[in-house]
Amino acid sequence: MNIRAVRGATQLDVDEHEHLLNRTSELMQEVLKRNDLTSDDVISIFLTATPDLRSAFPAAAVRALGITDVPLLCAQELDIAGAMPRVVRLMAHIETPRPREDMRHVYLHGTTVLRDDIAGNGPNEDDR
Repeated sequence: MNIRAVRGATQLDVDEHEHLLNRTSELMQEVLKRNDLTSDDVISIFLTATPDLRSAFPAAAVRALGITDVPLLCAQELDIAGAMPRVVRLMAHIETPRPREDMRHVYLHGTTVLRDDIAGNGPNEDDR
């Protein structure tokens, strides 16, 4: 079994509690789905939010999915002038038999521009 990291991001329309939780939940579910993973495959998850997101912890959305025995960490993204606003990013460390080149990174709601080098590696990427 290999240990891999899978990346993802989503952009919010507004900084509202339920919207942040819904978009983060959607992102986590897509990471699992597109990589044929279960929560048992997840080792840890690092989540960040841009400084303009203050309504909720992104980790709360992951916990609400039932992923309760995995270490989670939230942090604030760097406040860089011109950076995309209202973005939640994640990096999940996982166990998988897949080779690195078969990992499916998930960029939703306009965030493919953050990593267009890895975002387009499968059907239905950024289709929301």
